[in-house]
Amino acid sequence: MKRDIATVEQLGELSSFDQIIDVRSPGEFAEDHIPGSINCPVLDNQQRIEIGTLYKQASPFEAKKLGAAYVSTNIARHLQAKFLDRPKNWRPLIVCWRGGQRSGAMTYVFRRVGWDAQQLEGGYKAYRRLVVEQLAEVPRQLQFKVLCGATGSAKSRILQAIGRRGEQVLDLEELACHKGSVLGVLPDSGQPSQKMFESQLLTTLRSLDASRPVYVEAESRKIGSLQVPAALIETMRAGECFNIEASFAARVDFLLRDYDYFLLAPERLTACLHPLRNQQSTETLQRWQGYVRDARWRELVSELLELHYDPLYSRSQTRNYGGFAAPARFISDDLTPSGIEALALRVSGE
Repeated sequence: MKRDIATVEQLGELSSFDQIIDVRSPGEFAEDHIPGSINCPVLDNQQRIEIGTLYKQASPFEAKKLGAAYVSTNIARHLQAKFLDRPKNWRPLIVCWRGGQRSGAMTYVFRRVGWDAQQLEGGYKAYRRLVVEQLAEVPRQLQFKVLCGATGSAKSRILQAIGRRGEQVLDLEELACHKGSVLGVLPDSGQPSQKMFESQLLTTLRSLDASRPVYVEAESRKIGSLQVPAALIETMRAGECFNIEASFAARVDFLLRDYDYFLLAPERLTACLHPLRNQQSTETLQRWQGYVRDARWRELVSELLELHYDPLYSRSQTRNYGGFAAPARFISDDLTPSGIEALALRVSGE
């Protein structure tokens, strides 16, 4: 093996480097990257397209000449702007798509400076292969305590409160940037790509202590547009269930507080209701749209629970979660912040 090529067999080996530098284009980096890495593209988005087009439509030689000019200019700019203060013993790992010419060029320049720069063998694709392999193994090493409960039972907030008490939690909805239902889209943040979600998820899973339980909210296989890895959902569904049984009025009150951003953007709420057209009658959807127009929020939330969410929940939990047959039960009519803290104390004290 060449001394400037790093072969990584385990993700933990990445921590041996002082910095991970991803030289792919900003678009590639945005889709997914090694957590903690920084983006120093040797070809930006437009340059990458230009070089690829030139390579296919004109000449590989012409493409390489122009590409070399762009790469040289960009490496020089990064070196001057970001790395001149690095000491001689600095040891970075350089990553591109397949461990080819883009990372090879920066590795060569950095090594000529005198740094022990290493090029990741196989590039991002090698890292991605390790992520897929680990997501099939790591979840099965954990023991989950699963928070169940009908929509509006404040499960996510209870989970966060349990985390503040020092317990281990896995907040999948936070990682997915989505609340997990047809109205779960967040107002100011889109969901990550599937690959980015999996990278962040694996980082979180690897940080957990397998000798201690992990609290998690009951989820379906999909959170918004994102798929929960099979090994994780299967292990969760075999976990011990803790059922939050909040009163109907408390759930309506909680949802009105927790989804208050919809009250400020009724057009967004109307758009989110549209996918329910295959599950509810035209008459029902028109009535709900009327509630939105007239700001009759309590009626809307109450009917959404009665006609959509509660029937869906009763079908799915019994079928999917083995521990739901005889769960620990936590009854409450208070889902205010203080009530949520009290439930977190009761659940984590079990």
